[in-house]
Amino acid sequence: MTRKERYEAVISWFEEHMPVAETELHYESPFELLVAVILSAQCTDKRVNLITPRLFKQYPTAEVMARAEVEDIFELIRSVSYPNAKAKYLVATSKLLVEHFCGEVPESREELMKLPGVGRKTANVIASVIYGRPTMAVDTHVFRVANRIGLTTNSKTPLETELTLVRYIPESLIPKAHHWLILHGRYVCVARKPHCSECGLAPYCRYYAAQQRRSKKETK
Repeated sequence: MTRKERYEAVISWFEEHMPVAETELHYESPFELLVAVILSAQCTDKRVNLITPRLFKQYPTAEVMARAEVEDIFELIRSVSYPNAKAKYLVATSKLLVEHFCGEVPESREELMKLPGVGRKTANVIASVIYGRPTMAVDTHVFRVANRIGLTTNSKTPLETELTLVRYIPESLIPKAHHWLILHGRYVCVARKPHCSECGLAPYCRYYAAQQRRSKKETK
């Protein structure tokens, strides 16, 4: 199977079996999603969703959060990973949004990456989810799934994976494909023991094919 054929097969399967694919983070505004994505770094969406209702109730906008004390934000987010750093990021980012972007979340990846606590992955998420930009955020799930299936070949960094995926996935599907790969990695193609027997992508998966070849050799 060529890479082009594999991409076509995988995309076709996702379009049929996962027509709706969205972020599992809860939010009601671009600012809330930005905050949630910053909090989700090295932390589960489930954990973030548990703490953001109280946080958003007290600090619903960048203008309000910009006036907050870091210690007060910390108390509300202390159960996430790296709460000290993230509390500082949230206050600093809110201040920058107010000072330079009139309190609005910018659209471009370049402007988003100027915000404290916002790297390329977070910027890609915001640009994609909020503004529909063809940006591919590569987290551990996307990196793992793309490599296992064979959408990428020996990619060593998230950036290598990102550039390969946006090259082969149609631009209009990139925002949705980001969620396809994340959700597949979160629930099916898990890190320790992927559920290959339950996976509809198995016929197109390089990892599964290798496992099958290994099993045949062992049974001979």
